[in-house]
Amino acid sequence: MAEGTEPESSDSMKTFGAVLQALREHAGYTREDFAPLVRYSTHTVESIELGRRLAEEIFVERAEEATGNTGALRRAMKYLGRQPGLAAWFRRWALMEAKALSLCTYECRLIPGLLQTEAYAQTLFDDQLPPLGDDQIEAQMVARMERQRLLRERPNTAYSFILEEHLFLRRTGGPEVTQGLIDNVLGLAELRNIEVQVMPLVREHHSGLAGPMRLLETPENKWFAYCEGQESGQLIADPKVVSVLQMRYARMRSQALSMEESVSLLRQMRGAL
Repeated sequence: MAEGTEPESSDSMKTFGAVLQALREHAGYTREDFAPLVRYSTHTVESIELGRRLAEEIFVERAEEATGNTGALRRAMKYLGRQPGLAAWFRRWALMEAKALSLCTYECRLIPGLLQTEAYAQTLFDDQLPPLGDDQIEAQMVARMERQRLLRERPNTAYSFILEEHLFLRRTGGPEVTQGLIDNVLGLAELRNIEVQVMPLVREHHSGLAGPMRLLETPENKWFAYCEGQESGQLIADPKVVSVLQMRYARMRSQALSMEESVSLLRQMRGAL
């Protein structure tokens, strides 16, 4: 889906990363030394230097200050192009997602990227039309696995997922892939900052029939929404529209199975495979 269906060039990101690494090393810092100066994790610094992650403006400003305010990073940032493995319309949401205080996701088409296993994601990439090349699939896989680090690296972010039961019953990729997927979801559901609820197949009242949605709270306590379709995505900032989607999501939380019931159902489904 839109999380990674448009493979994009990473040349500018790799160039920016090389400039950053050169300035950091010239200043005499290791990545471990540099990370606290820019207030990002060592892993994030490494990802930016390797051209796998798009640098945010605040990162660039802190990096400039730490490396002597040469202006090189600010100038290089102007030429930063697309983020590899992420569709153009999803890029802004992905940046907001990385800093969110809370993230709510309802999905009725496929398992959300944050919960996917490599085997499940590989199946989606292999089935993509037009067909993807090996380098394109690799870029998308890297981007998807990179995003998943958020679930464990941001323990203070509250994640909520409402997933339709049929997403597991479809057995995308086959029984073995589905078993691994269910195991992954069950493992993540054990984390205190992650809630997973299953919307059962039979439900007479359902507030999410208009389609999938995502809701996000920023560090400034502002809420945004994101909805996507085929080859498109819409970031929604209008408070009135966001409020409507929040009401629908809240109602779906009461319509879906509880966390305990959802875990029990997933275990039963796994045993039946």
